[in-house]
Amino acid sequence: MRAYLLITAAVAISTLLFTFATLFVARKLKLHRPIRKRDQHETPVPRIGGFAIFLGLLVGFGLAGTLGWFETVFEDMGVIWAIIGSAAIITVVGLLDDLIDMDWTLKLAGQILAAGLLAWQGVQIVSLPIGGLVVGSYGFSLVMTVLVLLVVMNAVNFIDGLDGLAAGVIAIGTGTFFLYVYLLAQQTSPTNYFNTAGLLSVIVLGACLGFLPLNWRPAKIFMGDSGAMLLGMLMATSAILVTGQIDPLTVTRNDLLPALFPLILPVAILILPLLDLLLSVLRRLRLGKSPFQADEGHLHHRLQDLGHSHPIAVLVFYIWTAVISITGLLFFFLEVPQVLVFASLGVSGALVFTLWPVIVRRYKGVQ
Repeated sequence: MRAYLLITAAVAISTLLFTFATLFVARKLKLHRPIRKRDQHETPVPRIGGFAIFLGLLVGFGLAGTLGWFETVFEDMGVIWAIIGSAAIITVVGLLDDLIDMDWTLKLAGQILAAGLLAWQGVQIVSLPIGGLVVGSYGFSLVMTVLVLLVVMNAVNFIDGLDGLAAGVIAIGTGTFFLYVYLLAQQTSPTNYFNTAGLLSVIVLGACLGFLPLNWRPAKIFMGDSGAMLLGMLMATSAILVTGQIDPLTVTRNDLLPALFPLILPVAILILPLLDLLLSVLRRLRLGKSPFQADEGHLHHRLQDLGHSHPIAVLVFYIWTAVISITGLLFFFLEVPQVLVFASLGVSGALVFTLWPVIVRRYKGVQ
């Protein structure tokens, strides 16, 4: 655990410093686009924070490579270089879109290229974590993996509309996922707790923590498409690595829910972003617009319409992410009825918090 904490701290500090440097350069060169009608800020804010996050990723891998603890992780350099290469591709694509507003087809092509590189180098959903059930042919596995990566990176990108939203949601979800990976490794390989999924999780967690101070409201810099797509891709990659490298049926509590946790968690913590993604695409297609064209109909905009302030709308997403993530993790420690009690209380509390402005208005209306 100390090694993972060291990587998290190093990536957080370096990402924070890189973010300061990126902000300084962006202001000097005026690397920001004009304020749009749907924007939440009143002065131009640079959108290239993803570059700092990418540099933090490099620091994380570089430091881990010098530590003997992670020796087994770096035995398969093909996967490591695929992650770094895909991260570089998606960062460049995102930066170009943040600066010059790329055509959505070119943007999608870049995403497919990055996801395809990962799948080609072995980061694939080759089996389901239920008794090693094989997914299917190599081609089917590759296509499924690419689709999962595309959906997750675009879901994260779609929610990156409020200060601190995407970074905080990913930090909460990835932190929980790391605990799952660590506990799983303790039970499946007690002589070696270190694996690529765990390393990638703490790198993502550190990058989010380092970026948040300058991204919290009022944000001085945004992660942009480069950062949102990068974090989404890395989060999905860590989950896919677990399904391919560790069979959760070998753990002590090997019932269905813990076994499915690597697949459930990324979907669960992104349930609101994924719903937002689906509704946004349908809304835009219905209006005859590009599914990638931004608008003001996202869920975080709807929360503000309910009466939530900007920070409280972000907190709503944080709470839902924490409730869903922790509920999934508790299946490792508690019996199903106890977990369901926690889930019921958590969901009830989250619903009340989400609908509080409506509840207050109706109460005052009755008065």
